[in-house]
Amino acid sequence: MLLLDIKNLTIELETPEGLIRAVDRVNFSLREGETRGLVGESGSGKSLVAKAIVGVLNRRWKVTADRFNWLGQDLLRLPQQQQRQIISRDIAMIYQEPSRSLDPTAIILEQLEEAIPNSVLIGHWWQRSGLRRKKAIALLHKVGIKDHQTVLQSYPYQLSEGICQKIMIAMAIAKNPKLLIADEPTTALESTTQAQLFRLLASFNQLKGMSVLLISHELESVARYTQNLSVLYCGQLVEAGDTHELLTAPLHPYTDALIKSVPEFQADLVAKTPLYALPGSIPTLQHLPIGCRLGPRCPNARRECVKTPSLERQQNHYVSCHFPLQQGAAK
Repeated sequence: MLLLDIKNLTIELETPEGLIRAVDRVNFSLREGETRGLVGESGSGKSLVAKAIVGVLNRRWKVTADRFNWLGQDLLRLPQQQQRQIISRDIAMIYQEPSRSLDPTAIILEQLEEAIPNSVLIGHWWQRSGLRRKKAIALLHKVGIKDHQTVLQSYPYQLSEGICQKIMIAMAIAKNPKLLIADEPTTALESTTQAQLFRLLASFNQLKGMSVLLISHELESVARYTQNLSVLYCGQLVEAGDTHELLTAPLHPYTDALIKSVPEFQADLVAKTPLYALPGSIPTLQHLPIGCRLGPRCPNARRECVKTPSLERQQNHYVSCHFPLQQGAAK
């Protein structure tokens, strides 16, 4: 069943100089039980897409789409109150920098209990206080925190970033959402803690059938735990499809550059060989190139690239490029 179906998502920022298009006509879909990765450089618009899905962008941002369906309902055409009810019931999000997302003036027990809805508590109304505490303890155990007594009575600043991130995950899964969005969940964490969190998110998908949208700039980590992959560059969707197929036969030059820049994907890489990198850097929102935004950095750029390419289906996945790599090789 298709949970999320977005067509031509556009996110624009109102400035004194006019509208700046930060996300440019992105197509996106997510099925029930699917784990999808969303990757790209910092500033590519990954977090904006996630925040648009959960509806937390402020009024300076203008969000439009030809279709923005959640379980068949177009969220953008619903009243705001009804939209919030649907999102708060079915979708949960884990934000970057968990210690800043938690309330520094309240202990973890209070914050975790607040995230637990009454609908998941089985018992009489006068038992809710005890049931809520038991549920909070169970959630901490589920995310791998064994010393619940110490953690529940602590403030966020007294805990490590890894523990705070696990608490954020516990708060997110408290309402049993259909979709869990993890926005850079391993930022500033140790490699061992990163692996634990990725395995934890994967277990929710496998054991509960929870759909997971994993957002990160670390391609190798996302590829290990996702079934499908979408690649963003500077607000444009450049390629999407099955993770294995996309890694073994990329069609877009940017996806190819991302793969070449990761040593783990280069089995024949000689020691001390410089890693591949595209020239230049990602442009700022104020100076976006016309047409394909990768054009000024693309090694295969041609005159036609001043026009924005459409998203086309090739070899079981989608690519937005006038001159796909495999097609060029076939010629």
